[in-house]
Amino acid sequence: MRRREFLAAAAAALASGPAAAQSDPWPSQTIRLIVPFPPGAANDTLGRAIADQLGPRLGRPMVVDNRSGAGGSIGSASVARAAPDGYTLLLGHIGTLAVNPAIYPKLPYDPVKDFEPVAMIASVTNVMVVHPSQPFRDLGSLVDFARKNPNRLRYCSAGNGSAGHIVMLAFLQATGVQMEHVPYRGLAQGLTDLVAGVVELTIGGAPTVMPLVQQGLLRAIGVSSPTRMPSLPDLPTVAETVAPGFDVRPWYGIAAPAGTPAEIVRRLNTEINAIVETPAVKARLEQEGAEANPMTPAAFGSLIKAEVQRWGELIRAAGVTAQ
Repeated sequence: MRRREFLAAAAAALASGPAAAQSDPWPSQTIRLIVPFPPGAANDTLGRAIADQLGPRLGRPMVVDNRSGAGGSIGSASVARAAPDGYTLLLGHIGTLAVNPAIYPKLPYDPVKDFEPVAMIASVTNVMVVHPSQPFRDLGSLVDFARKNPNRLRYCSAGNGSAGHIVMLAFLQATGVQMEHVPYRGLAQGLTDLVAGVVELTIGGAPTVMPLVQQGLLRAIGVSSPTRMPSLPDLPTVAETVAPGFDVRPWYGIAAPAGTPAEIVRRLNTEINAIVETPAVKARLEQEGAEANPMTPAAFGSLIKAEVQRWGELIRAAGVTAQ
């Protein structure tokens, strides 16, 4: 009798296994989005805009967890080490997923091997601004001046390997001119010195630099995107003036730990691609000087690989290291 009872109980347990698994589908708990930068940064603002809509779409709470430090490496590494169960995601950036491998010799993660690419969010157009006392009023005269005066001009950035730094490195390579890089710990300090005339120029996101232009403290002379910005139609592109084909825009995307199930990645991709096309998020992106750029996980993965190679070659050639 006991044997029959044991066998019946075992059979019941086996029968209930798949049902139990099916009754607890993903997502069944809170999802964390790790933003590897401090609260208030553009990365943080964008991450929260996505999380605010992604949570309701998935039917589960979604929290933003800021883990800044080491150019975003600390927060990114925490996601690389997380369980690949779809409950920990990373707001990736051109810096954390493409530039950092060339900047940090002991980076605690591999952006290609340690993450599953989930979804591209947006590309950000940068605006080049100069001190109004400078003689050049457009990109052409800037390049002419720089060619005649190598390393005479100084440009500031938020630090070695920052988005503004790599855009300027690409600009210098494309135009064949030389300028001196002055890295700061954050672009706010650099802009203070630019307004004071300590340095001559920089490149940054429109929300950061355009208020100073509107106050007459700086002069905008061009943008880094291949086409003109709808919000700044009078500003020419680098491509149409001094470097045909130039297209350098920092980007953002969502990644998950390597090994995250494909069905979870596909679901996240579908939802995020829909979110970035909503009027509310499009408006937020425009405020940040960004443009929605949805793509498949495979396409985003190919982009990351190409960007790692592209920026690695340029950064190593320039001898750039972390501050």
